[in-house]
Amino acid sequence: MDFWKAFYKNHTDPSFKKQLKGVLGYSPGNAALYKTALTHRSVKETLDENNERLEYLGDAILSALVADYLFKRYPYKEEGFLTEMRSKMVNRQQLNDIAVKMGLKKVTVYNKADASLKTSQIFGNTLEALVGAVYLDKGYKKTSKWVSERIIIPHMFVEDLENLEINHKNKLYGWANKNGKQLEFETLNEKLENGRRLFTIGAVINGKVIAQGKAFNKKDASQIAAQLAVEKLGIVNSDSTVAED
Repeated sequence: MDFWKAFYKNHTDPSFKKQLKGVLGYSPGNAALYKTALTHRSVKETLDENNERLEYLGDAILSALVADYLFKRYPYKEEGFLTEMRSKMVNRQQLNDIAVKMGLKKVTVYNKADASLKTSQIFGNTLEALVGAVYLDKGYKKTSKWVSERIIIPHMFVEDLENLEINHKNKLYGWANKNGKQLEFETLNEKLENGRRLFTIGAVINGKVIAQGKAFNKKDASQIAAQLAVEKLGIVNSDSTVAED
């Protein structure tokens, strides 16, 4: 396959290695691992030669590291705030923009003849795969340091994100209307916890509870439920919308 031949040619080229080191900030130990992380399935379909499995791993690792960062940065904030901030930091469009800024578009191997891929979010997916490769190559502690220094601090402007609201309910309502689904948010449970009223809100589609969110007010609980429902349903439109009360 021409693309695969180009892959080996590009990935043994000194300029490529220099570019990869520029992205990583270090020389990779397991080169084959990083080659896999940078290979899209459009040029290699087998699971051991494209980055889909590493993307899965990196997604989980990155989410955990961002959650840990937020937990320590905001010791007095509630679950709803932390969940919303994490969503802002690791949403598809955000990660894709960061990947392009880091130079991943130049080193990712994909079918450039497919025009749709050039404007897709495959580079954000590649960034997650790269996080997975760093984790397998360097371990959790070094990956945590790398993510902080190469992704969070230079690219995720947390102060700005605090003022940016992403309304998952609006996104879910839009999806439901487009697909002819009936969407409701129902209070499934309400109880006192440490002297405060804790609400469990369910995102209900066509009478079926798709996801549940818990918080100390109904608005936060419904947003958490909506976010989980959006993720579960794989709604790919990640454009932010201004939240309304």
